[in-house]
Parts: sequence; structure tokens; C-alpha cells
Amino acid sequence: MVTIVLVTPRNPLNIGAAARAMSNFGFFDLRLVNPYRVAFDEARSGVNADKVLTDAREFATVAEAVADCYLIVGTSALGPREVPLPCHTLEAAGRKLRKVTGRVAVLFGSEKFGLSNDDISYCHWLLRIPTRGEHRSMNLGQAVAVTLYELIRNGRADATPGPAPTVASADAEGRVFELLLSALEGSGYIKPPVDASQTLKLRRLIRRMGLSDKDAISWQGMLRQISWKMKQ
Repeated sequence: MVTIVLVTPRNPLNIGAAARAMSNFGFFDLRLVNPYRVAFDEARSGVNADKVLTDAREFATVAEAVADCYLIVGTSALGPREVPLPCHTLEAAGRKLRKVTGRVAVLFGSEKFGLSNDDISYCHWLLRIPTRGEHRSMNLGQAVAVTLYELIRNGRADATPGPAPTVASADAEGRVFELLLSALEGSGYIKPPVDASQTLKLRRLIRRMGLSDKDAISWQGMLRQISWKMKQ
């Protein structure tokens, strides 16, 4: 089951175009993180994709938007910055996503800046549309349309979900992150105030562990016990 997440979209035409592409290709779960209010209201009143936009949900943070997802994939034109995550071409990403069970979130960044490093820290891996190097970035609505077409090109990626995955959800990974951060602060390994680079590294570390749902529960129990013991 594929969920499209637009992070800080600002243009009503782009929001509308993304929703219309979703309706065209049979995807209906749209989530927006901190959208520009005027743009979202205008999009909902002016596009032929009423159901997608009416049912779209707003979230304050990426973490909240992807909490029930088991795989989070970011879209990126890459460019000069180095991102410590695997990056697949759209064609290869499509093949991988069609095999996934459980809910998948595909993140698209804002029109001007794309996904931030913090946004990307919630992702397991990235996909890139193979545009030419001299003009890497695409219009937001067009990028959503091209991505969704690839997902259905050789078989639907939005079919009825298969068996529940054994990997941990983003929400479960998030709880491990919070408990680990608390334990590291309590032990003195991380000194407050915690800066953004430390939280990014820690979140990426947890993502790379590829925790199962049972492992996430075990880690939560162990970290709670460690934190409790340190307070005694």
C-alpha cells in the first residue's frame, strides 16, 4: 500500500497536480506535512481529484505522517550534497516497491528546497528520477506522476496489502530512538543540549539496523530498564 507524502508544499497547482496523478493511477492516500494553508485550501477547491484531496490528511511533522509505515522512501535529485543512504534509480525502485508488503511512504520535498537532511533521516533509502545532470530537479506534480506511473507500469504497487510485514513500523523505530536518546543523555554519552547532527546520526543508525517488530519491542524494554536503573 503506497502513501504519498508531500513535505511543506507551497503551490496549490502542484498539490492539485499531485492529487490528480494519484487519482489517475489509482493511489488515494495523500498526506501533507506542514503545507502552506492558502495553497492547500486553493488546491482542494480547484482540481479534478476531489476524493484524494478531501481525504488527504495533514501532519505537523514527517515522523507523525509516516508513523504507520514500514518502509519510507525519499525522492531526491541528489546534486552536490552527500547523503549516507542507498539511492536507486526510479526503475530499480519500482521493482523493489512492487515486492513490499505493508504500507510504504514515498516522500516528496518542497518545490524550492526538496527534502531536508532531517526529512531524509526518516528514510530507509532514496529514489532518483534519471533526469539529465544539467537539469536535475522536476516540477513536484510531474515528479509524483512519473513515480506513480513507474510503480504501476509492470504491475500494481497499490494493490490490497499482503501479509503484515515483520519489520518494525516507523512509529516503533521512533520509540526506540526516543528511548535510546534518553539513555544516552542520562549516561552522559550525549551532552545536552542535543544538536541536530547528533539526532540525525542516531536516527540513521536505527534505520540501518533494520529492526523487526519483535526486536523493536525488545529494544524498548531493554532501554527502559537501563534508563530506570540509571535513575536509581
